[in-house]
Amino acid sequence: MSDRPIVHHIPVCPFSQRLEILLALRGQPNAVEFRVVDITKPRDPALLAKTRGTTALPVLETVQGRILKESLVILRYLDETLEGQTLRRTDPAEHAVESLLIANEGPFTAAGYRYVMNQDRGQRSHFRDKLLEQYRALDAFLVHENPDGTWLFDDFGLAEAVFTPMFERFWFLDYYEGFELPDGGEYDRVRRWRDACMAHPAAQQVSEEQIVKVYYDYALGAGNGSLLPGRSVSSFAFTPHWQDRPWPPRDKYAGSASDRELGLVD
Repeated sequence: MSDRPIVHHIPVCPFSQRLEILLALRGQPNAVEFRVVDITKPRDPALLAKTRGTTALPVLETVQGRILKESLVILRYLDETLEGQTLRRTDPAEHAVESLLIANEGPFTAAGYRYVMNQDRGQRSHFRDKLLEQYRALDAFLVHENPDGTWLFDDFGLAEAVFTPMFERFWFLDYYEGFELPDGGEYDRVRRWRDACMAHPAAQQVSEEQIVKVYYDYALGAGNGSLLPGRSVSSFAFTPHWQDRPWPPRDKYAGSASDRELGLVD
């Protein structure tokens, strides 16, 4: 039995990065033992027994052996149990406001992932519009709560820890879809928030190059380590290391590059 909570995770997973950001902000990077799961291989039966057959990650195992699922649940648990000041707002009304903003993360994330996984060139504008709708909703929320600020409140907090990994994953939209937030007042406030979140020192666990290379298969419609026709190695494979691979082709609609072209085999 470990003397620290154990988090079973995928290193590049945005939901795991939330936990890493929290630990960095609290100055306790080693408060949790991270154990890597290779999603390109069948799950370890011992881990499946602990999770009662579910495969979604991350999963936290407490020192007492209790299993906690869902990244937001784990994030709040660690925030409450780690020593020091909580990341969440202590004022009940302010905590309610940040919870309201966090409630928007699910639709925002879904819009971005549907966009990158779309394989119909004729539907690109549709998925772009859906994502921009989510950005406008975030902008309106931030303008209402803190129009002249950078963060939701006065500093990087719980809502920022939730959204920042998604902002960084959407690098794959910049690369594979040429996505940019339009100029204009209805995006200015959320752009300021997004850019500050991504630049924060506690949120530097991943790079644009890593996201673009590792998430290539998502851009071709294959998520969670699944293989595309004609491919034998997932872009989520640990080896070769992503830094040793060439940048993938930008045109996702031209068909899949081969394992060799992606630097996944010799």
